[in-house]
Amino acid sequence: MNSNSTGAVPQGAQDVLTRYWDTLCTWRDDVWLGWHEGLDRYVASLEAFVGAPPGSIVTDANLSTLLTRIASCFDYRAPRNRVLTTHLEFPTVPFIWNAFRRYGAVVDVVGSGGPRFDEDALADRIDERTLLVCVPHASFSSGATLDLPRLVARAHEAGALVVVDAYQSIGVVPFDVTALGVDFVLGGAHKWLCGIGTAFLYARPDLLPDLEPAATGWQAGDRALSFQPSTGWADGAQRFAGGTPFPLTALVSQVGLDLLAGIGIDTIRAHSLACTDRILARADAAGIRVVSQVEPDRRGGVVGLDVPDGEAVKRRLAARNLICSWRGYLRIGPHVYNTLDEIDEFMDALEEELQENRR
Repeated sequence: MNSNSTGAVPQGAQDVLTRYWDTLCTWRDDVWLGWHEGLDRYVASLEAFVGAPPGSIVTDANLSTLLTRIASCFDYRAPRNRVLTTHLEFPTVPFIWNAFRRYGAVVDVVGSGGPRFDEDALADRIDERTLLVCVPHASFSSGATLDLPRLVARAHEAGALVVVDAYQSIGVVPFDVTALGVDFVLGGAHKWLCGIGTAFLYARPDLLPDLEPAATGWQAGDRALSFQPSTGWADGAQRFAGGTPFPLTALVSQVGLDLLAGIGIDTIRAHSLACTDRILARADAAGIRVVSQVEPDRRGGVVGLDVPDGEAVKRRLAARNLICSWRGYLRIGPHVYNTLDEIDEFMDALEEELQENRR
């Protein structure tokens, strides 16, 4: 029940690992031809999965690396030098933006005093000084989701660009980058996408010609694979690439992405809602406080529960091979491979642990 932290990796990944090991045993330079084809296929599969045009996604090791490349594209001189984010972001995001204070960035963190977004406060803080609005689609701690269409419309009205951290939603919630009109989207494989160790960046295609990241690497150049000095930037989102890629994580992650694409995001979403409905019903019957949004159209894949001594409860559940996570709230994240019977087994155990706590 922990796909919001680390999703299950399909058994088919073992074949990829075996082939990779065989390749390392008989190393030749030409293996890179196949590896680059694998990297390109993974990018194309991601683009299809999130409704992105060809050439608008690039991959790298993690979200931090890619967000830093976005940040390095901009001039932070006043008056338009404000970066707006929220206290419900994963800590890496404000940490990176705070590092850009040395270049003039003014970081504005909007709090709500609770586990849900204060969407009115976010919208009200956007003005002519706002350069970037950097927000999660779903909170890592509580699973609360954000009304992206409203925020994107308000940001664009003020001339600001929107960076969305969708690590906690893509793979379990339908997400179409083109329909949403977002400017940048960040996500990754090792949670809901059932992969390992790779992240991705979508950049709106019409923005790309004007974006020149200062944090870069040789794979971002227009002549990278010719091994000649580049004279300009690579086409499309490839200009956000870094140095020599590590192909294994994309090759392994392809297996999970193919499985999810074959099931279909609408089917995944319907099953996710059924699972979280069951958690919500069981929590209500047991008197457990829910901190996530419960409305189906505003609910991510996670249910956050406020329970006494939650971190210890999480450890005791893990000892029973019932896996969730703790980030200030007990986070339960079932995915398409979980069953309603497993939900009941988990909630039965949780109720037992809470009753034991009361004794």
